[in-house]
Amino acid sequence: MTIGTPLPDDATIRDLRRRIDRPIVLVGMMGVGKSTVGRKLAGILGMNFVDADEEIAEAANMSIPEIFDQFGEAYFRDGERRVIARLLEDEGCDCVIATGGGAFVQDETRAMILEGGIPVWLDSDVETLVERVSRNDKRPLLRGGDVREIVTRMKADREPAYSKAPIHVTSSAGPHMEAVARILEELDKWQ
Repeated sequence: MTIGTPLPDDATIRDLRRRIDRPIVLVGMMGVGKSTVGRKLAGILGMNFVDADEEIAEAANMSIPEIFDQFGEAYFRDGERRVIARLLEDEGCDCVIATGGGAFVQDETRAMILEGGIPVWLDSDVETLVERVSRNDKRPLLRGGDVREIVTRMKADREPAYSKAPIHVTSSAGPHMEAVARILEELDKWQ
């Protein structure tokens, strides 16, 4: 497989890993690939990977759609904030955390991530996002409407919050390893 941005060599990755002193927190729209890219990034860096949505579902003992249906979005966001706070504290500098698409949009949650983590905005164009989210019918915020219209509106509404992340990387329709390579490159420059 050929990728546009090559992965750094092992020595560079080891050096970068030594300089990482907080969790790497992936933020961005649903469908951008935060979980997939996060797992690959964590593997390359020899770090743990945690999916905040999975942690929320486990803590609540119900799925994300069930939480939304039974308790609403405000309840979910409160639980999300508490879970992310715990992850930032418990995992220390040894993890990559993938957040849900709306986490970084919440002021209090964003402030915690900016203070306690290394936020990386994983971005993508609307076409790629629509193609990816259309594969999963379990996204509560996409129910009952035109997916393209909802994604376009959400992306425009959320970009001002996402842009507060110090690192911004584009995830294209190509292999996820391209995004991983770009994140490593940007982390190396930032750290």
